[in-house]
Amino acid sequence: QVQLVESGGGLVQPGGSLRLSCAASGDIVSLPTMGWYRQAPGKQREPVATITVDGSTNVADSAVNGRFTISRDNAENAVYLQMNNLKPEDTAVYYCYARCYVRRWTDCWGQGTQVTVSS
Repeated sequence: QVQLVESGGGLVQPGGSLRLSCAASGDIVSLPTMGWYRQAPGKQREPVATITVDGSTNVADSAVNGRFTISRDNAENAVYLQMNNLKPEDTAVYYCYARCYVRRWTDCWGQGTQVTVSS
């Protein structure tokens, strides 16, 4: 089993910043890709950004380009999302993601952390 635990969500005013963290634990063989998805009310879960074990990043959502930065610490099996200049439309539940091995390669998810951007 592989567990992903997020932290760092909360309520922030427009223009503010938050840093999300996600720590993986359990029977970790490898985490070739980690990342963040988000799900806004009434919408499907969508990718925000991913990062490979060698540090290659992909920002899937153009709306966050220049505002969000993804990083990871391979030694700690952790991934981070620095979110700056937050906007109300960034309000969503943010989920940590990892490609992980549990008897076979599969997608592992955290429980989600709420980010609310409001004045």
